[in-house]
Amino acid sequence: MKKFVLTLATAALISACATSPTGRNQVTLFPESQMSQMGSAAFTSMKKSEQVSTNSGHNRYVNCIVNALIPELNTVAPDMRSTRWETKVFVDDSANAFALPGGKIGVHTGMFKVADNASQLASVLGHEIGHVWARHGNERVSHQYLGTAGLQLASVLAGEPTQQKQQILGLLGVGTQVGVLKFSRTHESEADEIGLELMARAGFDPRESVELWKNMAKQGGGNAPEFLSTHPATDTRIRDLQAQMNDALTLYQQAKAQGKRPNCRL
Repeated sequence: MKKFVLTLATAALISACATSPTGRNQVTLFPESQMSQMGSAAFTSMKKSEQVSTNSGHNRYVNCIVNALIPELNTVAPDMRSTRWETKVFVDDSANAFALPGGKIGVHTGMFKVADNASQLASVLGHEIGHVWARHGNERVSHQYLGTAGLQLASVLAGEPTQQKQQILGLLGVGTQVGVLKFSRTHESEADEIGLELMARAGFDPRESVELWKNMAKQGGGNAPEFLSTHPATDTRIRDLQAQMNDALTLYQQAKAQGKRPNCRL
């Protein structure tokens, strides 16, 4: 652990410039190998503190969708090919999902009540995978590190539940607790764009992404779920998705012509 913390501290002394998959300039201080370790540590902590579902149908359904998306990610992002993805379903009524650096994906059972079909859930999971590919967690942790001298990220993740630990989980992408920092609207819009492309390439109907966001916005009456708390307004999000829909539909038709027809059923 001490070696890991020292490595993080050394990495933080060097500001690294990067470019996101959509061409946006980024500042990422940490090597992705270190981000993967942090993501794995956070996921291990969650598996101990949260109830992991043993429902075979739920797990099979989510894994089917993830297994269809990841090959498409590997095609457009060769640097992600070495990532070994792990997926868990957590028993939680909130409509939420997340993905962490290091290839860790979590889905709350409450999401099954909002995503009406596999294509809708694929839009959520493609969005979350997009956060990982675009190194959004690295960006957020980097900015937090620059603003908090001496922050012992690894030590905090390994310790008992505290407000600081919740904050770091939020930086990595686990926005399930009240008060954590969430991805910015820029990050969310970028992940929407990436997710739309990934789902279409995998053979999921991209038009269902619009229906999913409508369902999410309607959940709980006027109270949008935590998942949408930093997204652009529903109308803006849908307009942006529809502006990208022609390209997505072209990819979808190409995928179907190639025989990509995921048969994922809950």
